[in-house]
Amino acid sequence: MNVVYDTNVILDVLLQRQPFDIESARIMNFVEAGSIGGYLCATTLTNIHYVVTRTYSVKQSLDGIQRLLRIFDIAPVNRIVLENAAQSKFADFEDAVLYESAKFMDADAIVTRNIRDFKLALLPIYTPRELSMIFAEPGSENE
Repeated sequence: MNVVYDTNVILDVLLQRQPFDIESARIMNFVEAGSIGGYLCATTLTNIHYVVTRTYSVKQSLDGIQRLLRIFDIAPVNRIVLENAAQSKFADFEDAVLYESAKFMDADAIVTRNIRDFKLALLPIYTPRELSMIFAEPGSENE
C-alpha cells in the first residue's frame, strides 16, 4: 500500500503536538519498517521547513528534513499536478496539490488529520488512527 502523508501528520510528530503525535508517529513507523510505502508531496517538505523553523533552529529543521528524506519517497509536483490542482474544486490549493500529486503517482490513499479538506477526493482518505487500525487488524498487510 502506497500512502501520501499530509503535512499536518508529519508536523504533529516533529513539533510533538499532543495528543496527535503518538498516532502520527505510529503510522510513520509503518513506513520506516517497510510495512507500507510512504510518500511526501514535494511541496510538503518546504512547508515543513517553514513551519518548523518558527519553533526550532534552521539546523534542527534541516536535520528533520534529512531524516524524512531517508524514510519517505517523494510524490512529484510537476506542471500536470499543478494544472490539475488549479482546475480542481478543492477549497485549498495546497490540499489540491497534495491530492493531485497522489493521483499522479497512483497512490492508494492519503493520510491526514483533516479529512474534511479532502471531501472531493476519489482516493481513500484516512486519519492516522484509521490507518493505524487497518494495519493492526488480523490479516492486515502489517503482519
